[in-house]
Amino acid sequence: MTEPITFDGRVAIVTGAGGGLGRTYALELARRGARVVVNDLGGAVDGSGSSESAADRVVSEIADAGGEAIANYDSVSTEEGGEAIVRTALDSFETVDIVVNNAGILRDKSFAKMTMDEVEAVIDVHLKGGFYVSSPAFKVMRENSYGRFVFTSSASGLFGNFGQANYGAAKAGLMGLSNVLAIEGAKYNIKSNVIAPFAKTRMTEELPIPDSAAADLVTPMVAYLCSEANEHTHEIFTVGAGRFGRIFVGTNTGWFAGTEEVPSVEAIAEHMDQIRDVAEYIIPASSNDEAILLGQMLAG
Repeated sequence: MTEPITFDGRVAIVTGAGGGLGRTYALELARRGARVVVNDLGGAVDGSGSSESAADRVVSEIADAGGEAIANYDSVSTEEGGEAIVRTALDSFETVDIVVNNAGILRDKSFAKMTMDEVEAVIDVHLKGGFYVSSPAFKVMRENSYGRFVFTSSASGLFGNFGQANYGAAKAGLMGLSNVLAIEGAKYNIKSNVIAPFAKTRMTEELPIPDSAAADLVTPMVAYLCSEANEHTHEIFTVGAGRFGRIFVGTNTGWFAGTEEVPSVEAIAEHMDQIRDVAEYIIPASSNDEAILLGQMLAG
């Protein structure tokens, strides 16, 4: 029987934890013994405005249940905000072991009508926010030789979705960020993974998502990835409505044209079926793995 997973002695930061998915993560981590920094700017879905009440409510919920948490109201969208969030963990609990990058906003619009202000606002919160919070936390984790990161991507970023060019680009970028942290953190026992959640929350209430896709159905996977029991890293998990699966980026064997001469455009057209064939593939653990594949072909 699997041993109960607890977080006694661990300190977690959950961004965007004043509601929705983030709230469920904060509550579950605290219930299992973690001391939690509940970060939330308290703004609207589009990022406008601010309020301390959202984070305060979750901290009260945790305290009422016998847990320990502190609120933080800084925005993840600035370097100063990211530093302040991590500083809250250090000042209050002396360390940081877990970061769940969950904060997000939406500024949906078709690409032809999207403005750069709408692009920058979304990238600032999702992608830059991931950098701003994770960078100071990573330094602490490296010193302690322990850490767990969970980044929140989306099917929109991994597969695409109409009207979400800004959101999709930011969410795809988080996958790349997590992959590098997984590689650079490996020798320090720092694991970094990505989730692509499917849940009915304030941010997704305009989408045709069934009520059965409750936010707390995503929580068990996030809590596991945050735990000491988790040894998986550099991976992406799709989670929602009771389904848990893996998403991956792979490369196939493809077509090797050789190096004797540059293939013609017509040769590419002729071999497109072989170039696209995914009957055989690998899932690279880093860019080196793809280079090894090419090296094997060059060596015959």
